[in-house]
Amino acid sequence: MLRFYKLSSLILISLLFSCKNDNSENAEKKSVTDSRPNILLVVVDDLGWTDLGCYGSEIKTPNVDKLAEDGVKFSDFHVSVSCSPTRSMLLTGTDNHIAGLGNMSEAMTEKQKGNPGYEGHLNNNVVTLAEILRDGGYHTYMSGKWHLGHEPEQYPAARGFEKSFSMLYGGASYWSDKYGLLANKEETAKYVYNNEEVETLPKDFYATRNYTDSIMTSIRSHKGDGKPFFAYLAFTAVHDPVHVPEPWLSEYKGNYNAGYKVLKENRITGAKNVGVFPKDATGHDLFAMAKNWEDLSDEQKAVESKAMEVYAGMVSNMDYNLGRVINFLKDIDEYDNTIIIFLSDNGSNPYYNDNYPGNKGSAFMAQFDNSAENIGHPMSHYAYGLGWGSACAGPLDLFKTVVGEGGIRVPLIITAPGIEKGRQSDAFAYATDIMPTLLEYANLEHPTNYNGKEVAPMRGKSLKKLLTNEESTIYTDQDITAGEMANSRWIRQGKFKASYVPKPFGEASWKLFDILQDPGETTDISKENPEILQKLINSWNDYAKDVGVVIYDN
Repeated sequence: MLRFYKLSSLILISLLFSCKNDNSENAEKKSVTDSRPNILLVVVDDLGWTDLGCYGSEIKTPNVDKLAEDGVKFSDFHVSVSCSPTRSMLLTGTDNHIAGLGNMSEAMTEKQKGNPGYEGHLNNNVVTLAEILRDGGYHTYMSGKWHLGHEPEQYPAARGFEKSFSMLYGGASYWSDKYGLLANKEETAKYVYNNEEVETLPKDFYATRNYTDSIMTSIRSHKGDGKPFFAYLAFTAVHDPVHVPEPWLSEYKGNYNAGYKVLKENRITGAKNVGVFPKDATGHDLFAMAKNWEDLSDEQKAVESKAMEVYAGMVSNMDYNLGRVINFLKDIDEYDNTIIIFLSDNGSNPYYNDNYPGNKGSAFMAQFDNSAENIGHPMSHYAYGLGWGSACAGPLDLFKTVVGEGGIRVPLIITAPGIEKGRQSDAFAYATDIMPTLLEYANLEHPTNYNGKEVAPMRGKSLKKLLTNEESTIYTDQDITAGEMANSRWIRQGKFKASYVPKPFGEASWKLFDILQDPGETTDISKENPEILQKLINSWNDYAKDVGVVIYDN
């Protein structure tokens, strides 16, 4: 059994956040004896498809944009509709229902509880990327949001990470107060350092900065011993609540006073201008349930504008901290031998905090000051909501928790040694492809048995030949990829995508799209192609049976 401790803030500061001289001229140089590349996996939370400059945004993201210039930018990469299911696929290479995250633990229904694949944490039917890399000669480090298990035997330390500083839940305040997201369930966030609970955070704690400090400290700790590293940097940014320090808090003041629809239109134009969305394709309208900006009072407009300003500042702050890591890798002569994977776990978030189960009218929410003046500061607890959530998807339809492209198509940028730089790949790719790609670069095989137990095989494909430009696609017109979460269902084969979006965001019926010609999903072609739709529905049913999907009634 894992031993469990509580850690004081003084010890925490010395162990985790000691990487102050990122750009030191005296940084030690690593003596390389293992030439395999290092790996840095960066996962951002709830980032909209057009929230980055290189995907058409007005938000300043120079470090991510430079990463795209140094690597390959993907325009058709897909994930699950929500946090932990995607993370389970990234770290196991298999479907979330097989890995234990058929649904998020917070949203598990009575009908789903107890079924295989609905454990609410990474189960023992899978072996993780960290476990294979650790056993294969890599140092393994993790910093940030875990969301794959709350108990000691489910911590990052128990799933292959040599060093880890993690927030275990789906989201939390970015400040030292440790406020969680959910009334009655997770009102106080839980942080752990390896196997030890962190009782008190430093007074000047800001999550994005401190997660960055922690991952650099871990990388520095074994530098020079000849082993490559795998570093998993899982930002909570840009998940709500919207919190950011100065100067980012004020950087976008006044930029969003024109409202949701104007931003949506600007993002559609931006996505076309940078080439991630076809110029001759139609972008989707602002979601119909979004409020009419002109109907809002001046006070409501002030609150909504401020929320988006703070959110944009969070994106730029995340970019700044990513730049710190990149500069750190350059200073220790590791950047050119490091694969960097940057992506979001799902699309933009359409929810206000009151939409979360148990929050509306609760004493938990009543303690916060969500005035326009205080949003972004400590003791605020606000999310930017449906209008901005739809706008940040740009030309795509819908958002997080549902399978419109705005919920499951996300930015992906990969840099790796020896690849042709500055390219865009329009090939379809999926979350389960990340682990096979990294194992191929690390010259490691996925085992059929682990710790005396048979484990599920990976379902994804390596992207290496896409990265080296040897192939233009890895999925054929015969290959089928499917997914489900919270009753929202999708399946993709070649140019066709069939999707089922439950109410209230959809019609609770299957639709069919030519996703290559119509990535904005503006035209349902199911009536003209009933046989194609039925074939895809049948294939989705086969998938659901294969992975053990449990559909619930409401």
